[in-house]
Amino acid sequence: MNIEEKINYLVDKWSKKLRLVPFWDIKIEIVHQKDLNKTGDFKIDCEDHKVIFIFNQCGSDFSHLEETIVHELLHLKLYPLDQTTESLIEANFEKDSSGYNFAYITFMKTLEQTVEELTKCFLFEFGEDKELSFGRCNKKKSFNELFDGLKNLE
Repeated sequence: MNIEEKINYLVDKWSKKLRLVPFWDIKIEIVHQKDLNKTGDFKIDCEDHKVIFIFNQCGSDFSHLEETIVHELLHLKLYPLDQTTESLIEANFEKDSSGYNFAYITFMKTLEQTVEELTKCFLFEFGEDKELSFGRCNKKKSFNELFDGLKNLE
């Protein structure tokens, strides 16, 4: 199975499992964009219930393809909640104020953590590839590196 067939197979499997189809019309695009710092993304037309899922092959070997697909599909599943919360933040805080920035950043981090946790739950229960990506961890400093140069407390 080539990469395009695999993506189509997994999107079809997971969009049914997450009950996104037949409500949503889904199109898949595979791109090679160096400036896109993500493996997966999507463009959405809520009024017409159409979505284009974008999979970026540039810099990715798609070694955790199923995880990426489930993650992006869950963002679509949670999109109404996402948009409602963003609208509430915008209606109650002046853009770029400290309150707005706090609410927006906190919401986005919480949304991403929720999507990640749900992705893990679904993969562990129904996934073909249960191995998770640790790519973001690899970009972080180690525990010892975080404390390099700090004054000894003893």
